Amino acid sequence: MAKNKSKVFAVFGLGAFGQVIAEVLTARGGQVIAVDNNPDVIDEFKNKVSSALLLDSTNERALAKAPLEDVGTAVIAFDDMEKSIVATVLLKKLGVPHILARAISEIHAQVLRQIGANEVINLQEDEGRRIAVRLITPETMESVALTESMSLAEFYIPDTFAGKRISDLALEEKFSLRVIGVKRIETSLDTEGNPVRTENLLFFTAEDTLQDDDILLLVGKNDDLQQFKQEI
Repeated sequence: MAKNKSKVFAVFGLGAFGQVIAEVLTARGGQVIAVDNNPDVIDEFKNKVSSALLLDSTNERALAKAPLEDVGTAVIAFDDMEKSIVATVLLKKLGVPHILARAISEIHAQVLRQIGANEVINLQEDEGRRIAVRLITPETMESVALTESMSLAEFYIPDTFAGKRISDLALEEKFSLRVIGVKRIETSLDTEGNPVRTENLLFFTAEDTLQDDDILLLVGKNDDLQQFKQEI
């Protein structure tokens, strides 16, 4: 009997973001093929998903030999722009029905859409819009639905979080929420002395310390995210 393609997923790139996507899909009953070119990551992750493949997703020959014929949705989770673009093109060429790709900038998002990505998640937000939203409603969060009951959400940290380690917050213990990253705005000067603001996506360890104006990226059940929003 043919497999139900709507329940078969391939996740390309097992960084923090890709791992969370793969884990949530598996927990919700999906069949997940995890793909990465790092043997240590594949070895660590192989028992958490249906199958784990060690291969370079930008190598057309290697990708063509991968058992992807039953995949209904491919998730391109790389934070490397070139890798995500090449992988999207190759998977589109192989006929994967639905491709969801992660973008790190608006230009990147536009390119991914133009080359055939069906959905694009842009983790970078316009700074002006972010500032305006924060001024009006400081606790407001931006979120992306991962499943019917779980989301990836952004939270502006309250003043009481600044200077604390991720482990100090105990978010998994208190709210069943997982920190997958932190967005941080940094200001530097160009060669002419003009200020240049850069938004960086940081993948924290439990011992890293938060700074003023950091933005937490959390994954969890919608009810737990709502509870956290009400308490911060």
